[in-house]
Amino acid sequence: MAAIARPRDGRLIGGVCAALARRFGMSATTMRVIFVASCLLPGPQFLLYLALWILLPAEKTAAGAW
Repeated sequence: MAAIARPRDGRLIGGVCAALARRFGMSATTMRVIFVASCLLPGPQFLLYLALWILLPAEKTAAGAW
């Protein structure tokens, strides 16, 4: 299983939804819609997003990239 990391491209706020979408083979837009819809339900979704934003490492750049 590949390590999950927040991508450098395609992120809107923290890149958490983009990272999860890449991990599960979905589009980032679909994952964002699922997250927003889940925020309508009671629970700690926003706190979980913040925790993942802090805990997930950012994707490393290529050796010669700017």
